Amino acid sequence: MCVENTPPPSNRLTRRGVLAGAAALAGTSAVLAGTAPAASASSSARHGSPGRGGDLVVEGGRLLDPATGEVTEDAVVVIAGGVVRAAGPRGQVGRVPGGVPVLRAHGQWILPGLVDAHIHLNTAAEARDAVLKGATSARSGSTNFYQDIAVRELARQAPEQAPRLRAAGVFVTPDLGDTILADPDLAPLARLRDGVRSADALRRVVEVNLARGADTIKTRVNERAGLPEQDPLVQVYDHEQLSSIVAAARRRGKGVLCHSYSEKGCHDAVTAGIRSLEHGAFVGERTLHEMRRRGTYFTPTLTAIAGLAESSDPVLAERGRTYLPVLKRAVLAAHELGVPLAAGTDSSGGTVDPIGREVELMHAAGLSALDAIRTATTGAAKLLGFDSTAGRLARGFAGDVLVVDGDPLADLGVLSRPARVVRAGFAVPAAA
Repeated sequence: MCVENTPPPSNRLTRRGVLAGAAALAGTSAVLAGTAPAASASSSARHGSPGRGGDLVVEGGRLLDPATGEVTEDAVVVIAGGVVRAAGPRGQVGRVPGGVPVLRAHGQWILPGLVDAHIHLNTAAEARDAVLKGATSARSGSTNFYQDIAVRELARQAPEQAPRLRAAGVFVTPDLGDTILADPDLAPLARLRDGVRSADALRRVVEVNLARGADTIKTRVNERAGLPEQDPLVQVYDHEQLSSIVAAARRRGKGVLCHSYSEKGCHDAVTAGIRSLEHGAFVGERTLHEMRRRGTYFTPTLTAIAGLAESSDPVLAERGRTYLPVLKRAVLAAHELGVPLAAGTDSSGGTVDPIGREVELMHAAGLSALDAIRTATTGAAKLLGFDSTAGRLARGFAGDVLVVDGDPLADLGVLSRPARVVRAGFAVPAAA
């Protein structure tokens, strides 16, 4: 049974019923309603108008540029309208504007906000928690009912409330489950006895996602590691099916991130043309060479696999203990081959892990401290298409700042405990 005669999804739904429901589920409508009066009542010089970044000067700390590794003593970062206007040593920045809030960072280190390249943000509370824990930019790993698209809109209107986000919409997976209710244009798929497997059905989910405003497409090649009843080495889509998903996304200029574990699954996904390989515990040398040749990114989500090892479920705990050292070796092999790496926590289920923890685990896998930081700054920013916006504090980049109480090149643990976070020129309180 196919869906080829079903009309194309309607773009009219994008800002109407479907996404209004997503915003209600995510709680973003309430957040915007609650913040809008405060924004209008406060000084525009201090807070900016809704949707506009703030004005702020960060001064006195050591500034690390992940792109070059250069450390600047007694640095000053000037942010106006949410954008960095100047950054460097105090004597070279020039006149600092008067009447602008100042965040003093003497004795501390200043870095760009971090990038979480794989996170599941379903609510406004989770989005704010991600910012508080240092992720000022992110890429969604999908949501069930388009909540990530609502979170992305929240970030655009009230940037201090959510990371700058690339949304993935709903998961392209054989069994949509209740996600079939996310959009009326997915309803024809309910009649498919074998699930979302045919080229027509796969294309349909991709097209509905893109019509609703998804920035990227998320699919899978293997079953899940986080469910004890599933075997993550079992393949659910073959090379041909993955190629159909990639082709449908490429027609609209979008890339695909692919959940994967087995070597064959990883190889099928990479050769089908995905943009980034997620998890990938058993990715082999031949696939890593193919990834380097194609420029395919590797987002290993070490945090999620390490979390399995701490599970109270014996099956998951054993799986985590087995997979984590294998994945660490894969990360180091990828890095040594020149495969681009991106940090992602795979946070989900209402718990947001600090992206700094993923950086620590990258270092534990064998990367230098600076290279590990790059996976959550310049590397991840390039994957997300934010390479001229995020990942550095230089003129023209976003005013997203992390202030930490120690040298991250000596102790990466400070990244998980930011002293202050600045999002688009707005200073937000540090996580408790």
